[in-house]
Amino acid sequence: MPPNKLCRNHLLGEHRELHAMWTVITEKKKGYSFHPETLRWKGKLHALYLRHEKLTSEMIRRGYSHHSPLDKRKATGKSIQDAFIDLPSKQIQLLRQKGCECKV
Repeated sequence: MPPNKLCRNHLLGEHRELHAMWTVITEKKKGYSFHPETLRWKGKLHALYLRHEKLTSEMIRRGYSHHSPLDKRKATGKSIQDAFIDLPSKQIQLLRQKGCECKV
């Protein structure tokens, strides 16, 4: 989902969760290391880094401050995320059901 389509809660929530996954993967932490969402990013830290850049650009565009950059030197692996827990069409359906401000 393009970050400009996300409501405030989902934009900031994804940013927070992205940092958690980045830390688990790059620092080999055990917590959530086997969570499906974490596993799908292993070997794709470059793609995760790029997603972070898109999220933070949107946060800044909306007037939020951002003080938690990722270490680009750790952005290794594939640059495209092509593995999904739910297909994008299903993700849109799930967001619609939440009744939030996301533009889906």
